Amino acid sequence: MREGIHPTWYPEAQVICTCGHTWTVGSTRPTIHTDVCSNCHPFYTGEQRIVDTEGQVDRFMKRLEARDTIAAETATTRTAPDLPLTELGLGRQYTELLAANGLVTASDFIQRLQEGGDEAVLSIQGIGRKVLTDVKKRLRSRGYELPTAQA
Repeated sequence: MREGIHPTWYPEAQVICTCGHTWTVGSTRPTIHTDVCSNCHPFYTGEQRIVDTEGQVDRFMKRLEARDTIAAETATTRTAPDLPLTELGLGRQYTELLAANGLVTASDFIQRLQEGGDEAVLSIQGIGRKVLTDVKKRLRSRGYELPTAQA
């Protein structure tokens, strides 16, 4: 073995726990500090610590109920004629194209979908699938029910 490369060995090293319990072991450090030991660890003492998960679950459920209440109020108070398509944030070009073809409000858009499906909107020059999808997605996020695609 090479000389001078091994750490100093302390056969009577003190281990000190935060609960105050101490014992001796062999170590390369003269003192060792630990947070838990067999005198204070719940597994060895049989003491059970209860975690407040119920409070966290209750807070989550209250937030969820509040969100559902707000969504329900928004869906019932906002009707299709109230929302101009300009509020959807589509972009001026697409809003003007839709308005030029008689689609100014959400109710106009939904009525066009009911009468002719997606193709009725896609037949407008300059309106493609992306714009159609964006309008539908934004109307649904505001609580509007759209007709399902017809086969």
